[in-house]
Amino acid sequence: MNMGNQVDVNKIICLAATGLVLGLAGGCSPPVAVKGVAPVPVLTAIVVETNVPVLIDPPPVGHVMPVSSVTIRPQIGGVISTVNFQEGQEVKKGELLFTIDPRPAQAALTLAKGSLQRDNAQLQNARIQFERDQKLFDQKLISQDVFDTSKAAMDALAGSVAADRAAVTNAELNLEYTEIRSPIDGRTGGLQFHEGNVVKAPDDVLLTINQMHPIYVVFGMPEQYLPEIQKQMHTRKLKASAIFQDLDGPSPLGELTFIDNGVDLTTGMIQLKATFPNEDGALWPGQFVHVVLTLSELTNAAIVPSQAVQTGQNGQFIYVVKEDQTVEERPVRTGITFKNETVVEKGLRAGEKVVTEGQLRLAPKMKVTVNSSDSAANTNAP
Repeated sequence: MNMGNQVDVNKIICLAATGLVLGLAGGCSPPVAVKGVAPVPVLTAIVVETNVPVLIDPPPVGHVMPVSSVTIRPQIGGVISTVNFQEGQEVKKGELLFTIDPRPAQAALTLAKGSLQRDNAQLQNARIQFERDQKLFDQKLISQDVFDTSKAAMDALAGSVAADRAAVTNAELNLEYTEIRSPIDGRTGGLQFHEGNVVKAPDDVLLTINQMHPIYVVFGMPEQYLPEIQKQMHTRKLKASAIFQDLDGPSPLGELTFIDNGVDLTTGMIQLKATFPNEDGALWPGQFVHVVLTLSELTNAAIVPSQAVQTGQNGQFIYVVKEDQTVEERPVRTGITFKNETVVEKGLRAGEKVVTEGQLRLAPKMKVTVNSSDSAANTNAP
């Protein structure tokens, strides 16, 4: 009796061990297609063939700066009689900004012209006198001293006339300086002096004007990108766009126009500058933006949503839905990612349907059902 019980117990232990081994083996194996099992619901997308820009990721941070910034200072002192613009106004080159009281400059010009007229008259008289003395000297009727004195008087008056002409020119310039005009097209800043204020030349700053159209965006780039940037710039102009918080509308577009002549030894960065037309005034001096620099463009590249790409023990793969609604685990080689879309360099063709959600429940040859809300979903072409 005891011997029979021992045999039964051994059989039970063996069956349990066998079941445990089978259970462990089943737990380690991937799920396989089973007849009668309900199809797995998934979301899909269609592989699209399009052109994809090659960008520097992440986009560097840059700051906006004016192409030209001019500080307006008076070139003569005096009282501001009129201010001919509003703060923050767009002004054109040559447009009148300030008028300094012109009366002192006008009086100085009148005085200089009077001195010139007087000395001119005296010079003419001295020249006539010298001509007479020269004839008398040639006839030996006057001494050498008298002749030299006459010539010196004429030369002195000629010098006075030259100085008077210079004084007239200077007075005319001072009178012209009483009208302060814009040297560039740009936007005016804050007004520092108002009508009635006395300004001193050239110490007082009246105004700063920044050129807004076009405008620069200056940014740094790691030095490892320099060879590719230089290579691409030899064949074409590199496009750049600026992105910033609360951007309303499309991103401002520009072109890379400057590469600095040296790499910063402390940071390993090189400074670049992009020029933006900025016709709508979206970019503002001092503003910080992200610069999206396009190095090149991949043509006719196959792209899928990035969430379709899975990583397994043998590398990356994508589940492809076949015509019989079963899935195939397709190994792929991926390239760059752009706007949540991944370029598939090898393994897919345009028009194929790939799984974007629900991969965790899938295995090769399993049946799937595409949710109606996303059955015709395509990737968004860049």
